[in-house]
Amino acid sequence: MTQACPATVGQRLDEIETPALLVDLDAYERNLKRMASALEGRAVRLRPHAKTHKSPEIAVQQMAHGAVGVCCQKVGEAEVLVAGGVPDVMVSNQVVGGSKIARLAALAGQARLAVCVDDGRNVAELSAAAAAVGAAGVTLGVLVEIEVGCERCGVAPGEPARVLAAQVAESPGLEFVGLQAYHGNAQHIRTVEERRAAVRRAADLAAETAELLARAGLACPVISGGGTGTLPFDLEAGVLTELQAGSYIFLDADYARNETAETLPGGGFEHSLFVLTTVMSLPRPGRAVTDAGLKALAFDSGPPAVWRREGVRYTGPSDEHGTLEAAKDASLGYGEKLLLVPGHCDPTVNLYDWYVGIRGKRVERVWPVAARGAVA
Repeated sequence: MTQACPATVGQRLDEIETPALLVDLDAYERNLKRMASALEGRAVRLRPHAKTHKSPEIAVQQMAHGAVGVCCQKVGEAEVLVAGGVPDVMVSNQVVGGSKIARLAALAGQARLAVCVDDGRNVAELSAAAAAVGAAGVTLGVLVEIEVGCERCGVAPGEPARVLAAQVAESPGLEFVGLQAYHGNAQHIRTVEERRAAVRRAADLAAETAELLARAGLACPVISGGGTGTLPFDLEAGVLTELQAGSYIFLDADYARNETAETLPGGGFEHSLFVLTTVMSLPRPGRAVTDAGLKALAFDSGPPAVWRREGVRYTGPSDEHGTLEAAKDASLGYGEKLLLVPGHCDPTVNLYDWYVGIRGKRVERVWPVAARGAVA
């Protein structure tokens, strides 16, 4: 059941029910423009990751700023995005299981759809499902995912990838469109030089595999990957044709811990996503308890940062509470509302039913996290 919206348009910031998921619309819009500026005049296209925001409305705005489409991780997310008017979606993941594959094939009759594979058995399953709805002219795009350092999914680069790509190209109802070469681990390597080196290794593996495919007569128009944390180095390497950066629109606390490289054209990205929380208890001097704990924030990438409150730290959560420690000159008040920058934006977003868009100190708009809970 969708929960009641915590805010109404026109409310003041201090009137919003908490915990609430806030988007600073000014900062968010600057992030959209900065990404467009960073890619202006380049051959690479933006295919931002919708698993970050789970919102067709945001996806449409990203396309209005130059994105060719979006990617996501689950069929359920793709269904919500297509229903919300997104015409081009890539599931940058493997889809396994008869019912999910059937849903994916059916969705390919409504929009341009692509999916990733790393196993010949999965290719056969996708082909059979596409053939089952083939009378409607359905063709499912397929990318072969190669392992470039993420240590997750992916077939080995080189000859194993060529064999799988050839199987895709020969399978009814499928179209081989290229390679996925995503290096998720590189996004959070802290130092600039180590992050650059990881991207270079991944780019070399992708380029060598694409050259092997070309020699075998397999056109590879798309090489997709990259992310917010590696954006300058993805552009520098010049191998990817599509960038899957997603967190750039929000920029969480963990990305802010990365050592930054040279400034991108248009400037860097800034925090636009926050969890609004209320101080509900002052058990002793220097300590406060808020209403945002494990059920309001994701902690896999560490605690949230307290926004623009010098001397105040978020020190620990329980299910429904968050403990803050304050320096002597940074006292906190009963009922005070604070903004927290999530440690990891993607799973934090998935905890909420609503975005509350603020401009200055007022609510300007609210919209649903439409694909919240779409995990299948």
